[in-house]
Amino acid sequence: MIGAGECDAETAERARAVGRGLAEAGCTVVTGGLGGVMEAASRGAAEAGGLVVGILPSSRTEDANPWVRVPVATGLGDARNAVLADTADAFVAVAGSWGTLSEIAFALKRGKRVVGLGTWELELPLVRAATPAEAVRLVLE
Repeated sequence: MIGAGECDAETAERARAVGRGLAEAGCTVVTGGLGGVMEAASRGAAEAGGLVVGILPSSRTEDANPWVRVPVATGLGDARNAVLADTADAFVAVAGSWGTLSEIAFALKRGKRVVGLGTWELELPLVRAATPAEAVRLVLE
């Protein structure tokens, strides 16, 4: 489960329901281990009796939300998103921002299934250039 570190009650309930559903299906739920969507999914999975693994950006297992049963302290910051992409077999992205987008990209690069639930539509906010010279000009603007 990947998604926003902060979210509203409706988004949290969606994430909690997905976490619960995955646990009921016998899946281990892996998240980034912090708050928001990660905590809601962890809670849903734990309440359903599932195993919850949190791949933390910090080097402190105490930073995990209270529903994580196996905290993995990486000390990698945002680079932990690559570890998460290597660890999980498939992904559900709920809401999210740039960190979630990076996790989606890492997962897709690894050929893994990503299911989006109220998340990125992947119309990326890129400024397009037609030539190398234009690319340089646009960067320097």
